[in-house]
Amino acid sequence: MLTAPLKATDIVFMRGTGTSTGTEAGGPSSLLLDRAKAALAAHRTRIRNHDLLAIADFSKPSRDPRFYVVDLHSGKSDTFLVAHGRGSDPSHTGWVQEFSNVHGSEATSAGSYLVGETYFGQHGESRRLVGLDPQNDQAEARAIVIHPAWYVNQSLIQDQGKIGRSQGCFAFAKDDINIILERVAPGCLLYADKV
Repeated sequence: MLTAPLKATDIVFMRGTGTSTGTEAGGPSSLLLDRAKAALAAHRTRIRNHDLLAIADFSKPSRDPRFYVVDLHSGKSDTFLVAHGRGSDPSHTGWVQEFSNVHGSEATSAGSYLVGETYFGQHGESRRLVGLDPQNDQAEARAIVIHPAWYVNQSLIQDQGKIGRSQGCFAFAKDDINIILERVAPGCLLYADKV
């Protein structure tokens, strides 16, 4: 019988499945979790929801679930596949090579994001993001958002060993987007980085 984890770092995620097993380290790294908590404190006045953190750990390859939704009260977290931008991985290795905040780069930007309002765009139901740091303050102008994408799925991982790339957006599997939009609601902090 598994016991409930005491904190987010006590959770193990099975490689490439998006499933948590519950009792050992394997969630977001403690360093990344600490950075996200520091970002939450730094942007406290702009963030309405202080009970949850969304963390994209771009230290991991795209084949692994690397987007964590962490409940700060219970310490529990769920994990999902998330794509990174083409400009962050020009050779399509499945690993983020670099971040960029430049228009037209099609790269992912690191930093703190305020999760904004829902809208319906070319990918369907999506959510706007506001960059809160100098390294991602062009997110709105670059139309960096949360959206579903056909190229984020287990079949691609089985065939290619990685998922596809976005144009810098946080793209999720179509099967996961409803959960993401429900949990990562307007007013939350999304923190992206690599360690």
